[in-house]
Amino acid sequence: MLSEENILLLSQIKLPPMMEIITAEQLMEYLGDYILDAKPKEISEIQRLNYEQNMSDAMAILHKLQTGLDVNVKFTGVRVFEYTPECIVFDLLDIPLYHGWLVDPQVADIVKAVGNCSYNQLVEKIISCKQSDNSELVSEGFVAEQFLNNTATQLTYHGLCELTSAVQEGELCVFFRNNHFSTMTKYKGQLYLLVTDQGFLTEEKVVWESLHNVDGDGNFCDSEFHLRPPSDPETVYRGQQDQIDQDYLMALSLQQEQQNQEINWEQIPEGISDLELAKKLQEEEDRRASQYYQEQEQAAAQVQQVQGAASPASGRQSGSNERKRKEPREKEREKEKNSCVLL
Repeated sequence: MLSEENILLLSQIKLPPMMEIITAEQLMEYLGDYILDAKPKEISEIQRLNYEQNMSDAMAILHKLQTGLDVNVKFTGVRVFEYTPECIVFDLLDIPLYHGWLVDPQVADIVKAVGNCSYNQLVEKIISCKQSDNSELVSEGFVAEQFLNNTATQLTYHGLCELTSAVQEGELCVFFRNNHFSTMTKYKGQLYLLVTDQGFLTEEKVVWESLHNVDGDGNFCDSEFHLRPPSDPETVYRGQQDQIDQDYLMALSLQQEQQNQEINWEQIPEGISDLELAKKLQEEEDRRASQYYQEQEQAAAQVQQVQGAASPASGRQSGSNERKRKEPREKEREKEKNSCVLL
């Protein structure tokens, strides 16, 4: 289910009694109706025109909520994002949007390398610095690249501290991490994420998971925030590790994709025929694909090594076996992709 819908269901939107399953199309209808009904009544003509324009822009991109919104974090604050049309949805719904991918201000070289860049701008800066003849710029680009690689899970301890301080007690908000949006709240000074994974459908008492470290190893709680261990911890462990693996690989692949998305047109000779140009473009695409899969395999091997070292001797299975067990679950998710279960 969409994080925005989860928040509204917890606070504003009411569904018909006994409704347990809802389609993505129905969710979009509820969300659109809520935006229309939330229009301010007593505002000036200029404010009304501005609101109507924002509402029109939001309706135009509402369908993207089913697949993901384009948000571009900045590394200077938990509420700092580069403005994109998709951000209008959060503004209209009055839902706070947070992230925890921050640079530690005490690490001077990273602060200098990252500056006030958004993620997309930083990727472009890294590419530019790598091609520079200035050794200082090359070094700065290397530092920035290392920061992205070392924080590929998109949450830092400094960011977690800032999140804990910024989120208000009892506030319902959206947390962006690893290209996912999660419903987040704060209870007695501790951050919690709403548990929405399909693997928890049979765990009726598990509602929240604490967010107290960057590794994703939280404590599960019920609706009253009392500790509620899952009835099948081994299954939950495998599900958590699968999710961490997927998020880590996705973050790495997206970073690499953006770093490689531009072709160096200066190296293409003038007067080249369309056929030769097409061949060069295909060769470049093949090279990128080969590099991408090699990095995926390397990253997967690293994750398996870490899991092998961290798993107890009592014997959690290897990463490859976990992925084999994961396949039926992925097929089941594919069947359910067009519907959501209300938790």
